[in-house]
Amino acid sequence: MFKNHPKGLLAAALANMGERFGFYTMMAILVLFLQAKFGLNGTNAGYIYSTFYFSIYILALVGGIIADKTRNYKGTIMAGILMMALGYLLIAIPSPTPVSNVTLYLTITCVGLFVIAFGNGLFKGNLQALVGQMYDNEQYSKMRDSGFSLFYMFINVGAIFAPMLAVGIRNWWLRQCGYGYNADLPALCHGQINGTITPEAKETLTRLATEVSGQQVTDLTAFANDYLNVFVTGFHYAFAAAIGAMAISLVIYLLNKKNFPDPSQKAAAQSKQTQVVEMSVAEVRQRLLALFAVFGVVIFFWFSFHQNGLTLTYFAKEYTALNLFGMDITAELFQSLNPFFVVFLTPLVMAVFEWQRKRGAEPSTPKKIAIGMGIAATAFLVMTIGSYLANLPLHKDIIAAGTSPVKVTPLLLIVTYFILTVAELYISPLGISFVSKVAPPKYQGIMQGGWLGATALGNQLLVIGAVLYESIPIWMTWGVFVIACCISMFTMLAMLKWLERVAK
Repeated sequence: MFKNHPKGLLAAALANMGERFGFYTMMAILVLFLQAKFGLNGTNAGYIYSTFYFSIYILALVGGIIADKTRNYKGTIMAGILMMALGYLLIAIPSPTPVSNVTLYLTITCVGLFVIAFGNGLFKGNLQALVGQMYDNEQYSKMRDSGFSLFYMFINVGAIFAPMLAVGIRNWWLRQCGYGYNADLPALCHGQINGTITPEAKETLTRLATEVSGQQVTDLTAFANDYLNVFVTGFHYAFAAAIGAMAISLVIYLLNKKNFPDPSQKAAAQSKQTQVVEMSVAEVRQRLLALFAVFGVVIFFWFSFHQNGLTLTYFAKEYTALNLFGMDITAELFQSLNPFFVVFLTPLVMAVFEWQRKRGAEPSTPKKIAIGMGIAATAFLVMTIGSYLANLPLHKDIIAAGTSPVKVTPLLLIVTYFILTVAELYISPLGISFVSKVAPPKYQGIMQGGWLGATALGNQLLVIGAVLYESIPIWMTWGVFVIACCISMFTMLAMLKWLERVAK
């Protein structure tokens, strides 16, 4: 699989696995942690989630600038790994729940999230720039798209297990303390403690408390306090697992550091002829304009795609029957689907590209990105149709009742994640490849950061999904994302000839 690729590709992918592990730990449990720990509603948790993900990607732009200015890409990457580990440590330290001082502990949590985001910014884009430089060698240049696809596949191996481990740790701690898992209980417990619970929801709490504790519960307030504390402590321990993943990434990176290329050395060694042909002012301007155009378009895709950690997670918790073929599952486990599909679909997608290449019919990278956006629209169309046919109640109605009277099969989310992953494989690794190919050498770091900055803007818009989710019928919420992905696709197609010309 790696036979015709640079030797450093696998090492770079393995070094990136720790970052992916932490990322998907956050994808799986962050909003659920915020709701259980602080009693936040979906919208307020969504604001923190979207700001965190905005910060991850916008700070990648800062990280690119730092690396480009200092010309110390490898040192910047190592600093990023260490900062991410520190951020996870801040969140992993348990504190009593329910929280006595929400402002203080929420601030500590947000500081931890910022440290993670800043570390990620120093790490992610710059490592991608190193991978891109591996394919600047004429020997490997034709393998750039497949190389980034392989890179993307292997970094997601760790992501498969992150949600599983997080859930396993949380549920293990619940069992150690004599409780079972129920997705509806944290919100019900907060309602009981705050005195906002409705009589109907109180009946639901009584029933569920008896189920998870295995005995009749008479003091609901005492149960609510204890269950929340145990539930959230399990989440704290889950965040600690990400620290171990970062340590593994650090070791792999240090062992292979000397074998990675250095963009600063390439820039210094470039010949004058190359500078004239490839780095003229006009050429630089065209390349930057093309990159910024693509950045603007993909904002809409990321606004839709990263709902997987927000509204799709809410949907899994509140509207999905958490039982698959007779086995109990948890809402967080759906976050393992995306990296699982990435790993196992990447060879198939690459095989399709190879088959097209041999027939002389392989789409250009910009066209692949446009196709991916159309596929993403299809995924949310599935959610739209499935939610409409199920006649799901409004979010406010299930909050009043304590649980949804109608729950859909988990197969709806599984199919959606499958289609979304196919879309991702047409967009994310190929978008990174496009940036590495088109960006002028002296702007490699900052342009990789620019790609991630566009992702940041899309992520900041994520909270719109949370607002819609709690305000309008669920099927309409998914319809908004169908429209967003279609806008991206048609805009990309309108620019296709120009982008193909610039990328030659």
